[in-house]
Amino acid sequence: MSYRISHPTKVLKGCIELTASKSESNRALIIQALCEEKFEIKNLATAEDTRVLKEILAKVKANTSIEIETYDVGAAGTTMRFLTAFLATRKGVNCILTGSERMKNRPIKILVDALRDLGADIEYAEKEGYPPLRIKGKELDGGEVLIDGNVSSQYITALLLVAPTLRNGLTLKFNDAVTTSVPYINMTRKMMEEFGITFLNWFYKSVGDSIIIKREDYHIKTKDYIYEVEGDWSSASYWYAFAALAKKIDNFSIKGLKQNSLQGDDIVNGICSHNFGVETKYIDGGILLTKGGQKESVFTYNFYASPDIAQTVAVVVGALGIPSTFTGLHTLRIKETDRTLALKNELAKIGVEVEIVNDDKIKINTKQLVQQSSPIATYEDHRMAMAFAPLAMIQDSITIDHPEVVKKSYPDFWKDLKKVGFEIEEI
Repeated sequence: MSYRISHPTKVLKGCIELTASKSESNRALIIQALCEEKFEIKNLATAEDTRVLKEILAKVKANTSIEIETYDVGAAGTTMRFLTAFLATRKGVNCILTGSERMKNRPIKILVDALRDLGADIEYAEKEGYPPLRIKGKELDGGEVLIDGNVSSQYITALLLVAPTLRNGLTLKFNDAVTTSVPYINMTRKMMEEFGITFLNWFYKSVGDSIIIKREDYHIKTKDYIYEVEGDWSSASYWYAFAALAKKIDNFSIKGLKQNSLQGDDIVNGICSHNFGVETKYIDGGILLTKGGQKESVFTYNFYASPDIAQTVAVVVGALGIPSTFTGLHTLRIKETDRTLALKNELAKIGVEVEIVNDDKIKINTKQLVQQSSPIATYEDHRMAMAFAPLAMIQDSITIDHPEVVKKSYPDFWKDLKKVGFEIEEI
């Protein structure tokens, strides 16, 4: 199946109630599962990743069988990493943790090695270093573990979330500075502190730095405590892209976002203001987007802190014809697909050239923008579908294959497009 997306006026107008953050939701679900005190999570993400995590956590809690259980995370990378650490620390768990074929080719050795150093019983069920995993949960002593600083923040977060449950807590040492998705690690810390966890040390800027967490119980502030999840800034980035490419913005607002966000991807508002002519005004319950800021003739940016918005920005600079250099992309090759290669392949269809300099760096140059030559392939990657959809603002239409992939993080994406005047034809 494919969708042909178009917008008759190219004017962005209306109001969107943004989907909730799956990053925040998934952390909240793990904390809820580790916390002895019950609390409600409000505005939980409807993303496939979050739904899968919630279902598996419910199964783990209800499981009293001595037989080996199989838990399938599908394509949910965050869910795979968080559950690996969670299940390894749950006494009595005996399971196989598996996923899609792509998931079976996404490395997890760094996390498994770290957990084994803490005493975890984890084996590879198939290929060494990759899921599926055979996990026998038990109470772990904890202690000290050394990890590379440039690994996925999901590995670090997975360890941090279970750290307070370890007998001796956790000292997480880094053999170099942490350089990848730092805002996501900061999000983890702030959410853990919200539930009473104390960090004895919090340094990760250079060799030998460490994070130290003592043995402690998660707990809630008040008896009727409710944790409310914010809207997803990663999803908001697509609307910034629509705004940047729109002919005009006429009173367009997005509900559910906060000015003082836990999410690092809120940097998209600064990027778009300083480079693509889109201004952000914070209003009650959300934001209002307008045309106004400057447009740069050249764009250079290091995405080490927010790699999830790199695809979106790549499409924007390609469509606007802004020569660009992106760095901080080393994690993109092990996501749902090799995202740097996918960008190269698909942007070529509209006349945009992507040079892959190395694993961490690409250069983007538009010789002459052309009408899409063939449907945009999505590579089973939700962000490919949503990052390319804004091209409908500058082309007669844009055709995207397998649009259903958006369910992974933003299930209502296509419905929301229709709400603000986009026409979507199923092919």
